[in-house]
Amino acid sequence: MTSSKQLQTKLLLPEEDNEKVDLSVLHEAAKLIGQSDSPEIAIGNLLRLMSQMLGLNRGRVLLPCTLGKALRINYAYGLTHEEKTRGSYLLSEGVTGHVMKTGQTAVVQNIDEEPLYLYRAVDRASLPNEVVAYIAVPILDGEITIGVLACHRLRMRKRAIDDDLVILKIIATFIAQIIKINNLIEERTARLTEENKELKDALSQHNAGHGILGESEAIKNALRQVVQVADTTVNVLLSGESGTGKEKFSRMIHMSSSRRDEPFIAVNCAAIPENLIESELFGHEKGAFTGATTMKKGKLELANGGTFFLDEIGDLDLELQSKLLRALESSSIQRVGGSRDIPIDVRFISASHKNLQRAVNEGKFRLDLFYRLNVFPIMLPPIRERTGDIKILAIHFLLEANREYNRSVFMAKGTMESLERYSWPGNIRQLENVVKRLVLTCQGNEITVRDLQHILAQESHIDGHVEAGRQQFSQAHLPQTPVYGYPYEQNTVQRPYNWVREDEADILREAYDRCGGNKTRAAASLGMTPRQFHYRVQKLGLTDV
Repeated sequence: MTSSKQLQTKLLLPEEDNEKVDLSVLHEAAKLIGQSDSPEIAIGNLLRLMSQMLGLNRGRVLLPCTLGKALRINYAYGLTHEEKTRGSYLLSEGVTGHVMKTGQTAVVQNIDEEPLYLYRAVDRASLPNEVVAYIAVPILDGEITIGVLACHRLRMRKRAIDDDLVILKIIATFIAQIIKINNLIEERTARLTEENKELKDALSQHNAGHGILGESEAIKNALRQVVQVADTTVNVLLSGESGTGKEKFSRMIHMSSSRRDEPFIAVNCAAIPENLIESELFGHEKGAFTGATTMKKGKLELANGGTFFLDEIGDLDLELQSKLLRALESSSIQRVGGSRDIPIDVRFISASHKNLQRAVNEGKFRLDLFYRLNVFPIMLPPIRERTGDIKILAIHFLLEANREYNRSVFMAKGTMESLERYSWPGNIRQLENVVKRLVLTCQGNEITVRDLQHILAQESHIDGHVEAGRQQFSQAHLPQTPVYGYPYEQNTVQRPYNWVREDEADILREAYDRCGGNKTRAAASLGMTPRQFHYRVQKLGLTDV
């Protein structure tokens, strides 16, 4: 740290040594900024440096108030608390207000001869009985004036006022960066606080939803159907693309029913080898096959009195479909290797991401079993159709991942918007996976749009396969032959869901106009389904389409 005697010596240096003084000031300024923990300390140190090394006294930094209609002194050196409090100006008031409004530097050679100078912060009697000058420079963020740096100096000095002006402009640039960085930190802290609040509110509102988060009309409609059917004995078939939360919904139905205190047993038909699934479902008697050294109860028997959830029911082979149909019709089962009927009281919930109607038409799924399971169908929406829910889910997964991996990362400006624009072919499961990977791979504490783009570029290698499955499922309510008798379009080349780009707006409008306002034809002309066309129109806010 420079001593008081050294500072006084520097002030008396001849004019030709001004350049060395300036370099010393800038060097000291850079060190002080690097060593400061807050904008108050950093800016305060810069103003002190201006006074001690350059004789630029009573330095002050004025910033707009919250409403932006006036300036007030936020930081100062050499001013009393009362003087700081008095230093408030309208944007066009006085020399300082004029600099803020115009963004132009003001140099007042003699404050006693300048009508615009107001003596508001510092009384004339408090100043030396000499000619006093006043310099005010704009603090700029790019071309935008965000504040004013001002100071007094004695007019009759060897050091040229232009030299002081150069240094003041450089220091104003330093201050602009300090303010900008501090504002970014405050903004991000506020955003993270708000996101935490949103998540807590969402969790509070959906505490009865057993982990199902969302505010969209699509998810509310599905939840209304759950409430409607939960406390009945009818069988439910949950349909939806892979990753839409079918098991969570099945558990919600169970927990909302009078069977909530009884077992909930879930079996994924696609995850169990064919040679084991019959024993898994129905159990087996001792000696029924090699290795059956003891009697074993099956999942259906274990679910007695409660709820039995059959996930991916479409993967069950026809022979087992027949045995399951018998269990549904007779409310009883027989273990493998047994001949005794065992009564069961089970409420069935089934789920599939496949087109069961098509499977029926192709002879791969029993029609009578389909009708038994499909007493109350519930369609679970993909998240690309759940407007606003992606943000709620992403915040939830972000906080979970931060807790799980002991991180404290947050999403930079624009990242959440990019998450919402992506169509998520893998639905909630894919969104959760991507958010966890972002938290794990984030180099600092901020997840940027670039980080997201990098991971989604990797995801794009599998999106084509997911899209093929989606397109197969999307025809679940449009079968070729009449299970329900709906017609459907054939041989339509469909465009995968992907990023919605701003430059697509003109393309969509042109197709819409070219097809005379017919959205279905406009979608077909662009190789899209009507739903894909509507999705992009909605995301881009095209009210004229």
